[in-house]
This record gives sequence, C-alpha cells and structure tokens, in this order.
Amino acid sequence: MSETSPRPSQPSPHLLIVDDDREIRDLLARFLKKHEYRVDTAADGQAMARLLENGRYDLVVLDLMLPGEDGLTLCRRLRATSDLPIIMLTAIGEETDRIVGLEMGADDYLAKPFNPRELLARIKAVLRRAGGAPRPGGDAAVQGFTFDGWRLDLTKRELYSSDGVLMPLTAGEFDLLVALVEHPNRVLSRDQLLDLTKGRSAGPFDRAVDVQISRLRRKIEPDPKEPSVIKTVRGGGYLFAASVDRT
Repeated sequence: MSETSPRPSQPSPHLLIVDDDREIRDLLARFLKKHEYRVDTAADGQAMARLLENGRYDLVVLDLMLPGEDGLTLCRRLRATSDLPIIMLTAIGEETDRIVGLEMGADDYLAKPFNPRELLARIKAVLRRAGGAPRPGGDAAVQGFTFDGWRLDLTKRELYSSDGVLMPLTAGEFDLLVALVEHPNRVLSRDQLLDLTKGRSAGPFDRAVDVQISRLRRKIEPDPKEPSVIKTVRGGGYLFAASVDRT
C-alpha cells in the first residue's frame, strides 16, 4: 500500500535585520525566530550586501544610524534595484529622518526604542501588503482599476501607463493608490488613509501619507506641481479626482 507524500509546507518569510547594535540584532533575531520567521543579521552595509547577494529575502529591517554608509544611503541603493520591502528604524523624535526614509522608498518606519511586538505587527502588515493579500471587505471580482490613462492591476500589484509601460511602485505607494482609487471623489483624511493602508492611526507628527502622496504625484500626475489627479483639500486631507473604472 503506497503512502501519500505530505504536501510541502510554505517556507516562512526570510527577514534580514541590519543594525550595528549586536544586542538589538540578537534580541530581534531570537524574538522573530520564536514567531516562525527565518532571520539573518548584519552589522553594516557591506555585510548586508553580501547576504542580499547570496540569499533571497522577503523584508529588510534597516537601522538608520550605521557605521560607514548610513541606512538612508543603503535604502536608496536597494530601492533603485529592488522592490524588497524595507522597514526603517529611526531615533525617536527624528521626524526629518523618517520623512527622508519614506522618500527614499522605505515602506514603513519605527522609532527607537520600541517594543518587539510593535515591529512584529509592522512586519506582518508590510509582508501582507507586499504579498497581495486580499483587502478586508474588498470585492473579490475586481481585478483592477483604470483612471486617467493608467491601469492598476490588483492581482499582480502593478501599475501601467497608457502605452503599457510598467511604473515601479513600492508596497506602500501601491496600497495608498489602491485606497485612493477605491474612494474616488471623496475626501480622505490622513488618519483614514493610514488606517486603510497600514491599519494604524496617525501620530501628531506622522507625515508618512504626505510623503507617499508626493511620491505618487511625481509618478502619475501630468504636472506634479499642479496636481489634477490627487488633490489636497486644506484642513481635510486628499481627494482622488480622476474618473475610475473597475476591471
């Protein structure tokens, strides 16, 4: 009697922690491994580059303050060649660094000191968005949207111009654009957009949405300085003014 071979299990996500503080690296590695993640660590940009060259990762947790090349430089270089999700670790209160990190293409950030469980929640959220998990309450029949000559493919998580050219988007930019096109001609506050895309409320100095909006405008607006697709509503938030069709 033949035995049925067990189906191969899905490999757990592979994370890379880049931080020059050995105690933090070891603590996070132990904590995340307990939650069934595969984890490698690096102390600087050179070690990070070697690991990325020889391995395949699902997400990078990248500290801003590193010896040699800092986290912003590494983030910019990584984003130029890859859409690998990045969570930046920044010093508490350094709002400018967080904004610059998002402008460089980071998907999220977390200020030190932090609770490892908060990082775990951010990792799960970013991986869920990057993996194209169904949106809660979303219409399963909708595979994408078209607007102003653009085609947004929800299945592939890709954006195409009118002539079929792929426009690279980070996971954060993609989710923000989906939130906007799902609510056309409706004013959405920063809190609402953060809740739709990251599942959290805005802090008093949280400008993550503003940064992502600015990046999106540079990619989809005919004139980013005079936006006609994503409009700012003073004191309210943002309004997606283009006509949207579901596909």
